[in-house]
Amino acid sequence: MMIPVPEQSLVLLLGPSGSGKSTLANAHFLPEDVLPGTGNETKLHDEVARRLAKGTLTVLDGVPLSAESRRHYVTLAREHHVALVAVAMDTPETLCLERNRTRSGSHASPRALRNQVQQLQNALKGLTKEGIRHVHVLTPETAGAVAFEHRPLPCHRQDEHGPFDIIGDIHGCFDELKALLTELGYTVAPRADGSPGFDVSTPHGRKVVFLGDLIDRGPGVTDVLRLVMGMVEAGTALCMPGNHEFKLLKKLRGKDVRAGRGLAMTLEQLEREPPGFSQAVADFIEARSPHYVLDEGRLVVAHAGLKEPMHGRDTPEVRDFALYGETTGEADAYGLPVRADWARDYRGPATVVYGHTPVTESEWVNNTVCVDTGCVFGGKLTALRYPERQLVSVPAQREYWKSRKHVVDGACS
Repeated sequence: MMIPVPEQSLVLLLGPSGSGKSTLANAHFLPEDVLPGTGNETKLHDEVARRLAKGTLTVLDGVPLSAESRRHYVTLAREHHVALVAVAMDTPETLCLERNRTRSGSHASPRALRNQVQQLQNALKGLTKEGIRHVHVLTPETAGAVAFEHRPLPCHRQDEHGPFDIIGDIHGCFDELKALLTELGYTVAPRADGSPGFDVSTPHGRKVVFLGDLIDRGPGVTDVLRLVMGMVEAGTALCMPGNHEFKLLKKLRGKDVRAGRGLAMTLEQLEREPPGFSQAVADFIEARSPHYVLDEGRLVVAHAGLKEPMHGRDTPEVRDFALYGETTGEADAYGLPVRADWARDYRGPATVVYGHTPVTESEWVNNTVCVDTGCVFGGKLTALRYPERQLVSVPAQREYWKSRKHVVDGACS
């Protein structure tokens, strides 16, 4: 039995006295990663919060079995955007009693132990409802054969230093993408072996970062996908999904998704491709990280941006923010969601580059910049050269898509 544990996790070991929690912790985790789950509760909570803020793997050996105790740790994990993993030791009461009899020092009385066993059984019925998404139940038989897989987070690419060319939302504007890459010093040509796709040469060891929303609305979706997928496979580009790719992924995986005009255009273009291409696209999207931390943490890239506490973290809340940004919960006169201006309050040391919300001109705001300049709406396709902080754009050849809302207060959507 393999239990995955992301490198930034809070692991709760649950079980009655004598169930094998400490034995499991000693066998599979480093001593510096394990904290006793009992003692001064206030000091323990403060220590857990400190470790989670730093992104340190934290294992609690023996959390009290009340729902109230667990609720506090669910809140801490959510506040610090780390995975919460519960490992429950479902050990029979008779075996726990036997182990306690052979222990030196104090241990639970038979009556207290019976209460703990019952508390665990009650907890097992609703741990996921409490907000603990990763729950693993071990018996004495499976505990001896279990292994923990410590997984690095895919967003951690601090060892990649660039230089980078970070390109905003393309939306099927292949001709403009080719023109922008050429302007940046790349060469784009059909593959020499005649297979579908493109050979792209990179200047001076640079790497392209695609910020997502490659698809929908424009006429060259499949060419854009082939170019980007080929560059990622060759190691000359990074790519993260945008909200449009995520919706396409759900559609290709057979989910019930309403196909609006933009997605319908993409699906129509995919239908003209050879068998297997759509599956390859779905696999490509699914394998991408929603954001990356680059250059020793000095650069963060995400489709819709990312607040500082979320940098380098991987939870559903972080992924949703990276894909969709933050909204106020209100709608404008066009029925579109009003997006919160998270960049206005950003004070982090990392440069954050993003797209998602088209602007007429890219401007720096508190060490963040949006490089979606609305190419598909007749604007421009823009790249940021990093670390030079130089903006490079090419104009759209035409307006491919008319939106419900054109330029309003300096932004188009």
